[in-house]
Amino acid sequence: MSIFLCFLLLLPLSLILFKKLLPSKGKLPPGPIGLPIIGNLHQLGKLLYKSFHKISQEYGPVVLLRLGVVPVIVVSSKEGAEEVLKTHDLETCTRPKTAATGLFTYNFKDIGFAPFGDDWREMRKITTLELFSVKKLKSFRYIREEESELLVKKISKSVDETQNSSVDLRKVLFSFTASIICRLAFGQNFHQCDFVDASLEELVLESEANLGTFAFADFFPGGWLIDRISGQHSRVNKAFYKLTNFYKHVIDDHLKTGQPQDHSDIVSVMLDMINKPTKADSFKVTYDHLKGVMSDIFLAGVNGGANTMIWTLTELSRHPRVMKKLQEEIRAMLGPNKERITEEDLEKVEYLKLVMVETFRLHPPAPLLLPRLTMSDIKIQGYNIPKNTMIQINTYAIGRDPKYWKQPGEFIPERFLDSPIDYKGQHFELLPFGAGRRICPGMATGITMVELGLLNLLYFFDWSLPNGMTIEDIDMEEDEGFAIAKKVPLVLIQTSHRW
Repeated sequence: MSIFLCFLLLLPLSLILFKKLLPSKGKLPPGPIGLPIIGNLHQLGKLLYKSFHKISQEYGPVVLLRLGVVPVIVVSSKEGAEEVLKTHDLETCTRPKTAATGLFTYNFKDIGFAPFGDDWREMRKITTLELFSVKKLKSFRYIREEESELLVKKISKSVDETQNSSVDLRKVLFSFTASIICRLAFGQNFHQCDFVDASLEELVLESEANLGTFAFADFFPGGWLIDRISGQHSRVNKAFYKLTNFYKHVIDDHLKTGQPQDHSDIVSVMLDMINKPTKADSFKVTYDHLKGVMSDIFLAGVNGGANTMIWTLTELSRHPRVMKKLQEEIRAMLGPNKERITEEDLEKVEYLKLVMVETFRLHPPAPLLLPRLTMSDIKIQGYNIPKNTMIQINTYAIGRDPKYWKQPGEFIPERFLDSPIDYKGQHFELLPFGAGRRICPGMATGITMVELGLLNLLYFFDWSLPNGMTIEDIDMEEDEGFAIAKKVPLVLIQTSHRW
């Protein structure tokens, strides 16, 4: 009853604000008719990208929705995405602000969700130079190779201990990506401390679930009251405090005198900047900037990398022809009885790269690119898009559009053989990392980590489905959140390959 009364009180203000936010001048995109107060919210399911895809199939590749008082443009075509991310990149490269993103980014002091401006430029410059540059990518090679070798040893040990043992790949790969990200970005080796891998997995999943959650405050004036009554505010804050305690643990370790570091990580670099005197008119790095960047790197790097590896192995398990072809090429190119795989070996296996690109097409790390906000009136595909309108690019829909892809629902890596299309932001039918000024700065690091991990798993082990399970039994249901996660864990039987 209390929530219903809140809706009634908010109705007049909501209608007035929406009219002001979205003036009716010019030709607006088509879209479904909404209801009073809530607009089109009732037409959206838990998986937003699938709901948006269904609506676009009926109304077209550029659709106008109203989520409460917030106007949202959903773009589901290559041509529309190119206009947003290239033609009008400068006019659309800021971010809308939501309650959860503001909280988890320490009032937008990060890179991913920060509004476009001088602060964002400075933070991106720092992280690119100190973490994501080509020089840093090469210098962190030993971390990725050591963790890949440790991954193989862990799985080999379980094979030796039990015959036909099964592996829950979500747990294994989560530990793998978390260990790499924490070492190269935070200078922390969690194999040697009491913060166990299971806690990291739970922390990332809970944080991402709350970061992408729906809040009435984002779509209705005074909606914060409903969030308080429903318990939403409390749930999000509990997850946030857990994440903050984790960052405190990492930062405190760095502040200890004599704390050994095997390299200059982003936390060390930013702590030096925080403690260094600066001129009054120059940019000043704060602890909130540090924790905001840590959030971006930790949540996107760990979850995105693990999910991509899981979906790749899932598709390989569903397509034995591709699995066989890939493993035969890997073992032929790398030779028999190799003791250790290095990143130089990645350049020898061309088919693995085709498999990766096809995985990105069907299972992009971000099915919806982080939302943009128009900073001026623009035109997209002939439609007027007013200032202060949220834009969502549906990469999930674009990657499955039969206009661009033959047999779009099929996993066929060969489609990229001799194809100019790649995932680096220049081809707008494939945008797993975005494009333009807001493209993901950690793309190269993430790709290298994922490819090296997969190369080790596919060289040293043969994989099969558990006894009694068929290809048709593999559950492909997707979980909700910013990233497309596989809802049901992938469990496979591993055996050490015998030459």
